[in-house]
This record gives sequence, C-alpha cells and structure tokens, in this order.
Amino acid sequence: MTREITYEWKVREFMARSHIYNSKELTELLRQRGITLSPTQVWRLVTKDPERISFAVLGALCDILGVQVNELIVFKAADARTLRRKAAGGTDLPDLRDYRPVRARIVTDDVDE
Repeated sequence: MTREITYEWKVREFMARSHIYNSKELTELLRQRGITLSPTQVWRLVTKDPERISFAVLGALCDILGVQVNELIVFKAADARTLRRKAAGGTDLPDLRDYRPVRARIVTDDVDE
C-alpha cells in the first residue's frame, strides 16, 4: 500500500501569536539572524507551503517564533487510497458517465413594435 505524506505549514499562525503581522517585519528579523532574503521570498515563505527550505532559514524561523520544528511543520501520513477518497467526498457522489449532454435550443424573441 502506498503511503502519502502531507504537511501543514503553520508559520502564519505562529507569526500572529508572536504579533508579527506582515512579511516585512519578518524580513528584518531574519536579517538580524544572518538570513538575507528578498521581501518577495519572505512573502512566499509566509503565504505558501514551501517544498524546500534550508536548515538555516528553518532554524531562524524557529528562533524568531519561539517554537520547535515539529510545531512549525506538522506531518501526516495516510494510505493513498484513503486520501483520494476523502478528497473526492466519499462514495455517495454520482457517476458523471451516467449523464449525457442535452442539445441546447436557441430561442429568439422577435417582438415587433
């Protein structure tokens, strides 16, 4: 059985708890710890789930936010079939192959005034 690993990136939650409300503030805090990233890179780090992150950046984020790595990133593993079934909403969905398209009729209203 294939297992799929998913993760939840909680940097925004911990930023709010630390009263850091925008990526500009975070950029300066990272710079104080020797991490030089552009404002756009920090914004992406905050708003999107990163696929890759350096240990230096991860360590700096943990230091800034006062958390451990396992608090910042929560991993979940599940069977691949179970995840797909949950994403589809279960087995009570109609099979779309049972429905056929209906030819449209165009009706014009010719009203003479």
